[in-house]
Amino acid sequence: MGILLRLGFAFLPLLTIFSCTVATQKENPITTSSPAEFQKTKPNAELQKQIERIAAQAKGRVGVAAEILETGESVSSNPQDHYPMQSVYKLPIGMAVLAQVDQGKLKLDQRVHVDKSDLVGPGLLSPIRDRNPNGVELSLNELLRFAVSESDGTASDVLLKLVGVEAVSRYLSELSVNEIVVANSENEISQDWQTQYRNWASPHGAVQLLRALHERRGVSEQSQQLLLKFMIETPTGPRRLKGLLPKTAVVAHKTGTSGSSKGVTAATNDIGLITLPDGRHLAIAVFVSDSPADLVIRERVIAEIAKAVWDAYSSG
Repeated sequence: MGILLRLGFAFLPLLTIFSCTVATQKENPITTSSPAEFQKTKPNAELQKQIERIAAQAKGRVGVAAEILETGESVSSNPQDHYPMQSVYKLPIGMAVLAQVDQGKLKLDQRVHVDKSDLVGPGLLSPIRDRNPNGVELSLNELLRFAVSESDGTASDVLLKLVGVEAVSRYLSELSVNEIVVANSENEISQDWQTQYRNWASPHGAVQLLRALHERRGVSEQSQQLLLKFMIETPTGPRRLKGLLPKTAVVAHKTGTSGSSKGVTAATNDIGLITLPDGRHLAIAVFVSDSPADLVIRERVIAEIAKAVWDAYSSG
């Protein structure tokens, strides 16, 4: 059924979000095609140069991959380099958890006890810890919302503990997403600077993951819609992918941010699915790594790259 998304954070019921944004999509249902099955298009050399000029402002390593999922049109810069994900990795963890919900191994309404020992350290973002310093019991659905939408480190660690690192790796392998590695908890990453680099993604791998989510590979429609709702409603990173786009643009995204050491920030990231004005879907990943630039510049780089890609494909 073709529907129109209500924009400006006034959303229709869950099962309609992102399922079809314009009437013309009735003739083009979501498929499970891989990028290789689409007719190859010539890389957009001019757009790539524009992206590289913007990226230079960060004075660090910047990786970009962007693809129109319905057509395979794409642009990239350093798409297969490895970048520390930081909280971006909460998306594949969330997807792996929901896959187990779909299989009946877990239930969204089941209660999960969060012990005081599960709380992440004070240097990490965790509304759960801040509100419940002695622990709390939450539903699995609440933990997913905290992890994906609020980027809560405690919620992420509890979910990772619940399903196990091996299960997340196996899930990614089953999706044929082989350029994302989830290896450690948030607490472990926070205790050793180098550990974040072992939890990495390439821009290409991130776009593969976004495509799988869009096409409902590895997750049911209900689970897909729940994740997209959390990603659309997230308050994190308003100046990143969304920063320079029209206020009405629907952006389902997951951010990731590290601390800094000796004036260098390891990770300022944002990946997401953006609905273009004509209803097509843009999967985009921008990773800014090892940058001495301040937060304003790093976020502006992500916003300017997203706007350049939006402009190129919205007019095309």
